[in-house]
Amino acid sequence: MNLESVLFSQGFGSRRQCRALIAEGRVSVGGATFDDPDADVATDALVFEIDGIAWPFRERAYILLNKPSGYECSRDPQHHLSVFSLLPAQFATRGVQCVGRLDQDTTGLLLLSDDGQFVHAYTSPKRKVPKVYLATTRHPLDDAQLAALREGVLLHGETRPIAAVAAHARSANELELTVLEGKYHQVKRMVAAAGNRVEALHRERVGGLALPPTLAPGQWQWLDEASLGLLRG
Repeated sequence: MNLESVLFSQGFGSRRQCRALIAEGRVSVGGATFDDPDADVATDALVFEIDGIAWPFRERAYILLNKPSGYECSRDPQHHLSVFSLLPAQFATRGVQCVGRLDQDTTGLLLLSDDGQFVHAYTSPKRKVPKVYLATTRHPLDDAQLAALREGVLLHGETRPIAAVAAHARSANELELTVLEGKYHQVKRMVAAAGNRVEALHRERVGGLALPPTLAPGQWQWLDEASLGLLRG
């Protein structure tokens, strides 16, 4: 692939802008500066630098973000900052989108990708991907609430009860809840229907992929093949 196409595919601007970056001597590969946009480079394990900042070539972007509170999962947020403000601008340029959404006050594991099939697969209710949340509740949890969540609660606007895959108390006011669907405000509405209220909500896991404990709020990382394998289960 020529160098101009490499930069273009990775979201570094229009083709004209990518050619300019190269012509200005701002792009290097393997420590050598390239000024020819048509120079052919092998993309296998390619890492290039722009203005001294390294960037790995990825044919498709698969990203995990530890979402903080106060961010909307939208490129056009209405009331808060966008999660895309936490990421390099190249991701938005190349069409990366959120794989499902977390409420602005919900924290934790958020997947993003520019692979349309991947996004569809992990947002489709037919896939039935388990998602594990930790909810801090206003009132102490009791056995009746946990039983209701496991057996199914009827949410406003729904025609059938929705049951959690698993629900148990980690402490008096900490609920671990596993759900398959991704309906609007689902966890909050389920807890309310069971007779309690969510004060804080954090997503810990999607499928077999857990949020890394070393990834601080607001930080992101690439997902490698091993991580994608865990996600697929």
